[in-house]
Amino acid sequence: MTTQRVVVAGAVFDGGRLLAARRSSPPELAGRWELPGGKLEPGESGEQALVRELREELGVEVEPGERVPGEWPLRPPFVLRVWTAKVVAGEVRALSDHDEVRWVLPREVDDLAWIEEDRPAVAAALSLFLGE
Repeated sequence: MTTQRVVVAGAVFDGGRLLAARRSSPPELAGRWELPGGKLEPGESGEQALVRELREELGVEVEPGERVPGEWPLRPPFVLRVWTAKVVAGEVRALSDHDEVRWVLPREVDDLAWIEEDRPAVAAALSLFLGE
């Protein structure tokens, strides 16, 4: 039996816009957009992992907010869990795993080539943010 591993991601909102990050690796994901984040380490809460991952990947300090309802399967044994978050310090920039970051309005979300597994998580995060 394989133990489920959690990947955390941040639905970072600012001024009505959502932060999207374009993967630079691995090759099968390069050029596709995602909610930034990464793997939960042993002993971390989801919120702690989110803060650590966004510091490492984007050079910012975030304050986690509400957990987005749901859990989305990635390649086994990984599942994606998403939290809303806001930047409290630093300026967002692509440091590792990404070659571009972009703030997008809700109406622009579908213009990006999202990683397929992220699409339902992005939709759920937008629904929560927009109060739908």
